[in-house]
Amino acid sequence: MKAISYSAYDETPALVEVPEPDCDRNGVVIAVRATGVCRSDWHAWKGHDPVPLPQIPGHELAGTVAEVGADVRLWKVGDRVTVPFVCGCGVCDLCVAGDAQVCPDQTQPGFTGPGSFAERVAISAADVNLVALPDSIDFVTAASLGCRFATAFRAITAHGRLRQGEWLAVHGCGGVGLSAVMIGTALGARVVAVDVSGAALARAGELGAEHVVNAREEADTAAAIRDLTGGGAHVSIDALGTPETAVASVSCLRRRGKHVQVGLLLGDAATPPLPMDRVIAHELEIYGSHGMAAHEYAAMLALVEDGTLRPDRLVGEVIALARGGTALAAMDRPATSAGMTVISLPE
Repeated sequence: MKAISYSAYDETPALVEVPEPDCDRNGVVIAVRATGVCRSDWHAWKGHDPVPLPQIPGHELAGTVAEVGADVRLWKVGDRVTVPFVCGCGVCDLCVAGDAQVCPDQTQPGFTGPGSFAERVAISAADVNLVALPDSIDFVTAASLGCRFATAFRAITAHGRLRQGEWLAVHGCGGVGLSAVMIGTALGARVVAVDVSGAALARAGELGAEHVVNAREEADTAAAIRDLTGGGAHVSIDALGTPETAVASVSCLRRRGKHVQVGLLLGDAATPPLPMDRVIAHELEIYGSHGMAAHEYAAMLALVEDGTLRPDRLVGEVIALARGGTALAAMDRPATSAGMTVISLPE
């Protein structure tokens, strides 16, 4: 089959022929119809998040079941599906409790094994990890849910417990950040968006952000947010993942506020100097958010089906598989336009 692969970190991924994936007894092989190009894939390709080499990137996928393992009970060939980027083992205590997103034996397409920048991809523990895709949601839109939209949804609803009328601050308006802006607005929150890109901030405004803060022009973004919100955000998300955005996210909160860390903090950035004096004095809550388990997708998909959420509006460019490598490498440079890039594959 055709796939995008790289054999060394920072080497432009190339379109190559690779063997078909094997189907586990408890798994499926999915014929990929669309897959997102995500910054997490970029981190792996750069070596910030080391992966086995050679590697096929891609973890935001949608498609149809092409092969079913002998032990799979819930799925059949032809089913339209999507998959969380974290796949649980299905048998450990955490998976049984419904927390597959933190399974200690998790697999991740494009990280622990071959990913979805390919015509087909294998997924294990299918009965735990697959999500049925309604006919009304096309494959490109489903791929845009990926790790970005689903992670933002769970960060806001499960961790942030955001309520109508509350203030949500979003630091970083890439895929996760713009998803958070859309979700927060749809839930009736008032949103402040922060970024260094005028184009990204303009897009955040189009998606419902009440205020935007340009971090290039504002010396203290946390103070600016506290001023704009009359005391600070109720919930703040670091959707980028730098020491500066993490600190700003905590610092912009009002008393009893909630910070949710979604953006990856890797290498030297893994231990930012968070203002713990403020955390204690203001009784702030700090959460990490690592995706969303398959069984939690129903609430999000219902809001997509009824039009409350429009993840299709977050898609920028749709490209062919052959361009996947250059699209991933292009993340070395600042984005010239807002929106997710999605690879679309023919049947």
